[in-house]
Amino acid sequence: QVQLVESGGGLVQPGGSLKLSCVASEDIFSVTTMDWFRQAPGKQREWVGMITSAGTATYLDSVKGRFTISRDSANSVLYLEINNLKPEDTAVYYCHSFLGDYWGRGTQVTVSS
Repeated sequence: QVQLVESGGGLVQPGGSLKLSCVASEDIFSVTTMDWFRQAPGKQREWVGMITSAGTATYLDSVKGRFTISRDSANSVLYLEINNLKPEDTAVYYCHSFLGDYWGRGTQVTVSS
């Protein structure tokens, strides 16, 4: 059972930036695609982007240019950097492993002035 633990969320003003982290308990990045999802209050969980085992990142069209997924494979850490934060980015952000369908518990991002 792979454990995924997200961190880095918080309260940010519009226009600000955050870098979320997801630490995996095992070295899985080289063998699986990792995703980031988010779930806003009262809405369904939404896929926002992924990075393949080969390191190719793909994003939801509406977040392209503001969201960047990267990873530190040596330390089993997945990142999601969000720039120019908007109130509509307010959500709980989750990382997910395609292999094994593992989920973290999420980290809350709140964008408000």
